[in-house]
Amino acid sequence: MKLAKFCAGLAVAAAMAVPGGVAAATVKVGVVATYSGNGAQFGEQITRGMELYIKQHPEAFGGHEVELIKRDSKHPGGDVAKTMVQELITRNGVAIVAGFVFSPNAMASAPLVTQGKVPMVIMNAGTAWIPTLSPYIARVSFSMWHAAYPMGAYAFEKLECKTAAIGYSDYPPGKDSLQAFQMGFEKAGGKVVEALPMGSPAEVPDFTPFFQRVKDADPDCFYVFVPAGNHAAAVAKTFNDLGMKDAGIRLIGPGDITQDTKLQDMGDDAVGMITMGHYQADYPNAENQAFVAAWKEAYGEESTPDFMAISGWDGMAAIAHAIKTQDGELTPEGTMNALKGWTFASPRGPITIDPDTRDIVMNMHVVEIVKDGDRLKTQVLDTIPQVKDPCKELKVGRCGE
Repeated sequence: MKLAKFCAGLAVAAAMAVPGGVAAATVKVGVVATYSGNGAQFGEQITRGMELYIKQHPEAFGGHEVELIKRDSKHPGGDVAKTMVQELITRNGVAIVAGFVFSPNAMASAPLVTQGKVPMVIMNAGTAWIPTLSPYIARVSFSMWHAAYPMGAYAFEKLECKTAAIGYSDYPPGKDSLQAFQMGFEKAGGKVVEALPMGSPAEVPDFTPFFQRVKDADPDCFYVFVPAGNHAAAVAKTFNDLGMKDAGIRLIGPGDITQDTKLQDMGDDAVGMITMGHYQADYPNAENQAFVAAWKEAYGEESTPDFMAISGWDGMAAIAHAIKTQDGELTPEGTMNALKGWTFASPRGPITIDPDTRDIVMNMHVVEIVKDGDRLKTQVLDTIPQVKDPCKELKVGRCGE
């Protein structure tokens, strides 16, 4: 009896918390991410970011509740993710699906969200043309072009690299990164002397033969894109083992290769690397300092958020906006209208979802890895404000569809 009275009291309180006394709604959000295998760390970062936002900002949901229903996409193949999305839509009746670490998983799931008219919020998958696959997709993470294209121009103009080699993992984001950097670099006046596919994202390959070929070509800069995680540590180690830094070659790339959760393990091999990205835990702005402090309080002093965590946080903020805007009664069109043009003071800096492309607009930062006592840290060298996805701006390939 006491329990029944307690639950009834909660229901009344929830109803009173919603404007107009309308009963609070529970919105189901399906989270499709990698929770097992080599990519488990990525799914954990995204989900922790989402859960921390809910904990820190309960008021953002307009008095309504959100239920996260998590599903493991396991690997980048797309088949498991597609099955999970289908179950979430047909069995669980989710109003939104979110997450998607790997691009193939988002691509395979796009037809289902179109057919079911269930909005999808991408929180990592970076292949540029993913949002063009469905009118129900919005992205709060990044496109590979956000970093790679401006890095091409920056390498030539600011780092004084007249020649460059490119190494990339051979899957859609890697090919995107290759094309974007090469286009930006050559447009600025540089020359690409090597462009090497370096295995798949599934397992860390032996980078030695690829890097030796680059060393023999003797470029000014070596631009590398590999998936975040263990690949990045292997890149830094191989680069230094082969003496490429001493040979005068600069190692550059997107922020994937200076991922916060792996940076300290890379040791002195990482010092001097220059990357362009949208988030590092060392950013000194007030929003980020508060975010990192809350993260460490929630998950431990030794834990650190990375660029996937910030996408989980920002993605949850976008979902909260959609829920509050529609007073808990979500429709596909209402959710997409709420997401288009949404702006937010993120720990990464100000962000917007472009209403035309449904992709993120954000600041991009050039950082150098430096040693601060026993700790590695990122030092911001330059900022390029409010970058729209260059692939769509330039209408390159499928981005022009």
